[in-house]
Amino acid sequence: MNSYHTPVLLHESIEGLSIQPNGTYIDVTFGGGGHSREILRHLKDGGRLFSFDQDKDAQQNIPNDDHFQFVWSNFRYITNFMRYYQVDGVDGILADLGVSSHHFDEAERGFSFRFDGKLDMRMNQSATLTAEKVINTYTEEQLADVFYYYGEISQARRIAKALVKERAQTPIAGIFQLVNLLQPYLGRESKKQLAPIFQALRIEVNQEMDALKEMLQGALNVLKPGGRIAVITYHSLEDRLVKNFLKTGNFEGKQDKDFFGKVNTPFKLINKQVIIPTNDEINANPRARSAKLRIAEKY
Repeated sequence: MNSYHTPVLLHESIEGLSIQPNGTYIDVTFGGGGHSREILRHLKDGGRLFSFDQDKDAQQNIPNDDHFQFVWSNFRYITNFMRYYQVDGVDGILADLGVSSHHFDEAERGFSFRFDGKLDMRMNQSATLTAEKVINTYTEEQLADVFYYYGEISQARRIAKALVKERAQTPIAGIFQLVNLLQPYLGRESKKQLAPIFQALRIEVNQEMDALKEMLQGALNVLKPGGRIAVITYHSLEDRLVKNFLKTGNFEGKQDKDFFGKVNTPFKLINKQVIIPTNDEINANPRARSAKLRIAEKY
């Protein structure tokens, strides 16, 4: 269903996986199923694809294909589920870390500041932590940290202080209510400055950084030697984690070198330079603008 989400860097990511027709693959971010369908087109007898998504809405996009297995779960549990399905190793893993167009277009999900609605932002609607709960229960210091570390917002402390002062009078429950409170801290390009604030709340609600770290470590566990991982990132925080992990095997980017000065790393980078969308793709799908694709092969 293209209305749900248009896949980004589709050709480049699938080509980067170098798919074997009888191989086993994982799409850890199923969403609208665009990348999964393209992987399935390359699979023949013996080929398998496991696709993860924690959002119930994604299940409406499940293809009718004998090679396909949907996993309704957060991708951080990739190792557990491969053990459950008795998969000894996989040939490739694809991760598109972008938020689906569907989430931004559904007002009740609370991901976008274009619509009024509840401050929700949960990818997994069974989870208990919402953006409303973060804003109304976190301490001023905790809120400032969320905005500073996940949104890289210079006025994080001032914004946190203002929100704590306001919620003491009236709970902050609605999107437009929050947007109005943020107005004094926004310049002329208010949309540009709102985006990282909402990004920070979304990352905190869904524990995205922790989940990404666990997924990458799990990917290293389940990939066969020679297996490939292709990851599409959209903001500097997640891209830094992915870049460091694929280069060095750790999230800090610390290089462990052997006696001869060679870096000990579990991966060989397939693309030395990050792959970005073409101008044509960006014009057709503006959400692709900030996308970066990194591909690596396990030694």
